[in-house]
Amino acid sequence: MQKQISRFLLLGLLTFGIFSCKDKKDDPTPNKTPEELAIEELTGGSSQIWTVAGGGTVIRDGRSETNIYQTFELTLAANSSSKTYTTINSNDLFDANGNWSFVAGGLDKILLTGSKPVANNQISWTRTGNDLILRFSIVAPGARQLGTAAVLGNYVFTLKKKA
Repeated sequence: MQKQISRFLLLGLLTFGIFSCKDKKDDPTPNKTPEELAIEELTGGSSQIWTVAGGGTVIRDGRSETNIYQTFELTLAANSSSKTYTTINSNDLFDANGNWSFVAGGLDKILLTGSKPVANNQISWTRTGNDLILRFSIVAPGARQLGTAAVLGNYVFTLKKKA
């Protein structure tokens, strides 16, 4: 009987030891803040290129202007100390680069720094799968003339995630 009790105690101690010394990798990862999750949506975790090429569109005041922006790219990046952006082929609508931030009071709008028409305008964003949809308005006096074309209007950029 004593051997059976000893075996039972030994088995109990081994079982306890195995479960109490479990590897740290099994611990759940800490929950991310809503801001961290929003940053991941925009930057893919560090840096993400969004492009019109491959099926994206640009609509201004209900009319397609995709042909004007067909090679447009927006790169959004973030790390622990900054949030930056760069653009390619924006036809002077966006600055070539700068910083971005969330609009105070929410995570569904961003602001881009710079001096071009989009700079310092609230840009609403939504992400659906591999699409990033940006909505913003350019109003006077920020609606500069670009050659003979004014940029005044309500825009919807549907950008595709670039692999």
